[in-house]
Amino acid sequence: QVQLVESGGGLVQAGESLRLSCAAPGNIFRFSDMAWYRQPPEKQRELVARITVRGNTNYADYADFVKGRFTISRDNAKNTVFLQMNSLKPEDTAVYYCNLRGLKLDAWGQGTLVTVSS
Repeated sequence: QVQLVESGGGLVQAGESLRLSCAAPGNIFRFSDMAWYRQPPEKQRELVARITVRGNTNYADYADFVKGRFTISRDNAKNTVFLQMNSLKPEDTAVYYCNLRGLKLDAWGQGTLVTVSS
């Protein structure tokens, strides 16, 4: 079973920033596509951002509701994917989950809570 370790959630005010991190096993990470999902209270889980690697190029795509505010990135040397969240809004309040897909694996982190107060 693949273990993903998330960190960085917390309570912030609207307009502030947070950075989430997710570490994965190195022998899997560099071959895998990584993504962040979130699940707001009483709502379904939704894709926030995804980063894929093809050759030496990273490709990132975002949900419309975070474009221009969130940035996904990966550090293959540290086997870590990041989600930089700027200009946070109360509607960004959710449990954020890291997802790894690769080598026939589909693994999830335990989730980290982000709460944005108005």
